[in-house]
Amino acid sequence: MTITATPTPGKSLVSPSDHTLILIDFQSQMSFATKSIAPELLRNNAALISRAAKSFGVSTILTTVAEKSFSGPMFDEITDAFPGQKLLDRTSMNTWEDAAVIEEVNRIGKERIIFAGLWTSVCIVGPVASAIDQGFDVYFIADACGDISEEAHERAVQRMIQLGAKPMTSLQYMLELQRDWARTETYDSTTGIAKEFGGAYGLGIKYAKSMFGASEGGH
Repeated sequence: MTITATPTPGKSLVSPSDHTLILIDFQSQMSFATKSIAPELLRNNAALISRAAKSFGVSTILTTVAEKSFSGPMFDEITDAFPGQKLLDRTSMNTWEDAAVIEEVNRIGKERIIFAGLWTSVCIVGPVASAIDQGFDVYFIADACGDISEEAHERAVQRMIQLGAKPMTSLQYMLELQRDWARTETYDSTTGIAKEFGGAYGLGIKYAKSMFGASEGGH
């Protein structure tokens, strides 16, 4: 049997309309003990995925744990991207056990869920395992998660992969949403986010545009 290739994306690639992004417990108290990733990199990556989700109109749920009584506010890098959006505060460590969060998941109605947050081994493993058990297609953004040690983060990542979750990185998430530089409606936003939060890749964009007027996709 001959296989015929077609210029169409794989079904496992994410698009802006096919998933819900759930950002969990990006809060001061949780970040104090996070040692698997530098705090400035964590904040940068949280900002990158938040702005990407906002730019592409991704359905996004923001949730905190004990915001007023213990853990503190969610990172400004996230809330600034979603001005006025309600934060769903919980008592449960496992976001998937919170009725208000699940009500929002069901209201949005997407079968693909992408998670990021603190800590990987508790606040991410819990909902990832629970969502998979209920039949959802689950991804997590590994470098927008953190834990109390590299060991804790890596064992959690391994466990989630064994359960069937698919790992991504922050920049990968944004570029997978764009996926074609000919998509003019999001080109400027995507490259703008990359220039601000994309590290060396962003510097490369600045250099190419400043020195040569270069751009992808003929823009």
